[in-house]
Amino acid sequence: MIGHFADAAAQARFDDAYARALARLPEPAAVHDVPTAFGRVRVRRFGTDGRVPLLLLPGRSGSTAMWEPNLAAWAAERSVHAVDVLGEAGSSVQERPIRDADDQAAWLAATLSGLGLERAHLVGASFGGWLAVNLALRDTRAIASLSLIDPACVFGRIPVRMVLASLAALPASPEWLRDRMLSWISGGVPVDDEPIARLIATAMREYRLGVPPPAYPRDDALRGLHVPTLALIAGRSRVHHAPRALARARLLPDVQAELWPAASHAISGERAREVNARVLEFVTGVEGR
Repeated sequence: MIGHFADAAAQARFDDAYARALARLPEPAAVHDVPTAFGRVRVRRFGTDGRVPLLLLPGRSGSTAMWEPNLAAWAAERSVHAVDVLGEAGSSVQERPIRDADDQAAWLAATLSGLGLERAHLVGASFGGWLAVNLALRDTRAIASLSLIDPACVFGRIPVRMVLASLAALPASPEWLRDRMLSWISGGVPVDDEPIARLIATAMREYRLGVPPPAYPRDDALRGLHVPTLALIAGRSRVHHAPRALARARLLPDVQAELWPAASHAISGERAREVNARVLEFVTGVEGR
């Protein structure tokens, strides 16, 4: 299946919501449409620093707009490349089915290559964290480090209650139920009070995903992943059992794994100042080795 909007009106509604969300971001220094075997990947670059850049991978249906609480701080220190995930709502255009985890890694590797990035610090939130790890398990050549912000399906399986709650994300679900689910995931913040949550709700309603379910990595695969990694685990996360996820993160041979007890799955926005500083501290430390 190829990701698509339900119809032209659905795309127009999403485009309007996305334009409003993007208007809240800093002005990008450049915008790239990177060709891959699976479609064109939209990447916006912020900042102009010459050091190893950050490459941002958003959570499900979050697109580049979800990084609004983080972009200015990170772009003030180094170049930041924000990716709209292929097969999800955003500015990227899927042209060929993405069948499995190998295909997911292939389009992301092609994006890094197409941007001319020999090395990048990958920063992934939720399912974006899974995308980063999925590539690293197959090819680490362009990966300077991984910063995983409450990653989904990496260190813990999605609980049954989360699977059931996610049914509210189906396009046929009533809007009030979808909003309630998003609020529950993000620590109780009403969707109407959170522009990013409202954008995600619009994406869920208007777009039909063209991505396969994430493949849960094996223990031995994590033990063999020799990439400097920062893993921030939200203590109030709904996408895994936080203490167990923390313990499994420590299977990685080169990891700084931290439990943030009071944070929800929306940690990147909810605790933006602390997350921004921690990621910059981590990547700077990696480069100083």
